[in-house]
Amino acid sequence: MKTVSEIAKATKVNQWIGPADAQISALISDSRKATSGTLFVAVKGTQVDAHDFIPQVIEKGCTAVVAERVVDVPAHVTLLVVPNTALALGELAHAFYDYPSRSLHLVGVTGTNGKTTTTTLLHDLYTGLGYKVGLLSTVVNLIGKEVIPSTHTTPDQIALNALLADMVAQGCSHCFMEVSSHAIAQHRIAGLVFKGGAFTNITHDHLDYHGTFKEYIAAKKAFFDVLEKDAFALVNADDKNGMVMVQNTKAKVSTFALKTHADFKVKVLENSFSGLLLTVNGVELWTRLIGDFNAYNIAAVYGISQLLGSDSTEVLTVLSKLEAVDGRFQFTKSETDITAIVDYAHTPDALENVLKTIENIRTRNEQVITVVGCGGDRDAMKRPEMARIACELSDKVILTSDNPRTEDPAEILKQMEAGVGAHQSMRVLSILDRDQAIKTAVSLAQPKDIILIAGKGHEKYQEINGVKYPFDDFDVVKNYFDKLKK
Repeated sequence: MKTVSEIAKATKVNQWIGPADAQISALISDSRKATSGTLFVAVKGTQVDAHDFIPQVIEKGCTAVVAERVVDVPAHVTLLVVPNTALALGELAHAFYDYPSRSLHLVGVTGTNGKTTTTTLLHDLYTGLGYKVGLLSTVVNLIGKEVIPSTHTTPDQIALNALLADMVAQGCSHCFMEVSSHAIAQHRIAGLVFKGGAFTNITHDHLDYHGTFKEYIAAKKAFFDVLEKDAFALVNADDKNGMVMVQNTKAKVSTFALKTHADFKVKVLENSFSGLLLTVNGVELWTRLIGDFNAYNIAAVYGISQLLGSDSTEVLTVLSKLEAVDGRFQFTKSETDITAIVDYAHTPDALENVLKTIENIRTRNEQVITVVGCGGDRDAMKRPEMARIACELSDKVILTSDNPRTEDPAEILKQMEAGVGAHQSMRVLSILDRDQAIKTAVSLAQPKDIILIAGKGHEKYQEINGVKYPFDDFDVVKNYFDKLKK
């Protein structure tokens, strides 16, 4: 329980109406959760303006309201008028939960691709180094080894600070979190104190939300703009926008790279289905992870570990033992020697990276069959591009459904088909049912062939018209592999 005045000092208040000593039992931004003693923050959404629900929350017993304009409230209710309620919500939540990020080594990782793998590897690395660690990722949230289901890449302001407070209470020393562009734009990380931030890369994605690539870059850059001078900012020097991210940061800037000079330099010596042989700042490292994109992830992880002050030899020893992240270049083989790879690649750049990794490993005596779709209610501009890349880097392509959400899956496939060249059409099938698409890929495959199933990775569902139906690419392909034996 806190008073309004205790937590209000964490944010800018333009106008204060009502008592300062009102007791707050909980912070809410969802009017349906209003009860006696709650503080309601009226955030303007894309569909709904929560200011419209202020009379309802007061009727349910809310003690205080935070709004962007003066509204009528009873004399016993406190009203705080602030410039931006989404920003205030983050700052107030941080204060309400006793500023948990100040008690953690909190590191944020942002970028289009690689966030999940980088943060998960960091969690596993620091667990292996003997620390109790928190993880906030697209796949799962963890406090030590305790699993907390993940619904967003970055939780909302209240849930995020509650999770961080739980981590502190349970003795975590570090927390590694994915920081999405949506979360930055929506001020979900407002108020948090980061020990450091890392940038993996940026390619076209989420333009359905940000509108333009320029705005998408600006959203990512905003994360580094607010880092404090005693924090670190680690960026991918091989990405042309890497140094753009840190143009205005106060943090100490460091770089990682595979191709150019950098503070943390990784070189790929060998790349196979069994793993990578690398040099990391001149020291040889064998890892079970596969592909150049994972070499970048390892470079980022190593760089972060050094900026956090960890011993280099101990870090490399633990890194050599780590497994691939669920749904990221996760592969299985049939008894007939067909390899299936399941990967979350859902952007053109990620798909190209995965297919080029396969291209570098394959012997050319086999065919690559790619099963790929594009999600509905998301950036439609990438759909033909995804199909084009799949066709250029595969021997056969099966276009299929991937979380159509509220869109017509047939229309999504039609948009993807626009990226298929006339000379490529004979090698392309369009199969709406994802299960049947995977089954067809298995039936087309011969011994030694490689099947890539891209787009969903770790996801255990297909989202269609607001309903999530159980579906796991890895389980489906393994099931069809099992049937090959019979």
